[in-house]
Amino acid sequence: MSKWQEEKRLVMEAAQRMLEKGLVVGTSGNVSRRLPPEEGRDLLAITPSSRYYDLLTIDDIQVIDFEAEPVEGDLPPSVETMLHIGIYKARRNIKAVIHTHSVYASAIAVAGLDIPTILDDQITFIGGEVKLAKHALSGSEEQVDNVIAVLEDRNGVLLPNHGAIGIGRTVREAFTVCELLEKAAKIYLLALSLGKVNLLPAEVVEVEKAFFTMLQSGGE
Repeated sequence: MSKWQEEKRLVMEAAQRMLEKGLVVGTSGNVSRRLPPEEGRDLLAITPSSRYYDLLTIDDIQVIDFEAEPVEGDLPPSVETMLHIGIYKARRNIKAVIHTHSVYASAIAVAGLDIPTILDDQITFIGGEVKLAKHALSGSEEQVDNVIAVLEDRNGVLLPNHGAIGIGRTVREAFTVCELLEKAAKIYLLALSLGKVNLLPAEVVEVEKAFFTMLQSGGE
């Protein structure tokens, strides 16, 4: 049995749940969990490439280091592995990354829009507006740079013509971010269709953003 059995199980279950929730189709998207470093070597557990989530087993979850070198498992890791690693390097408090292809978030991304600050829980869980990264090839260094540039201290980002990313201090928190991001995208599209979008007042945003920052600095 793997020494990372519990962390791998969390990654597997999150991947299966995002399929059940309709946040992905087929083998799209990916999930990872930062692992405790060993002998100064940073590690993560991540879903494999091109595997149907309903058929995943714990042994299918790959353990690799931050150079994407294999540590445990013989399947190729997600093609967007370097994006996960880039986020972990940029955000030391983050322990989980989930990439979805959810419908409403993808629609916003296809339209080339950000999601402005329209909901209270969007601030307290995601950190405020959800910005759209510049376009780059999936898995490329340019994609990593573009995502980090707009993610800043928030927990969600949109990928142009692609989908969304949610991050968190736990797998559950990252999954909640993905669900809230999709909810915000849906509400934003509905409000746009009604012809009027009211943003949260600046003073409310300031208070709730301070609460978000306090929670994020508190560890897991």
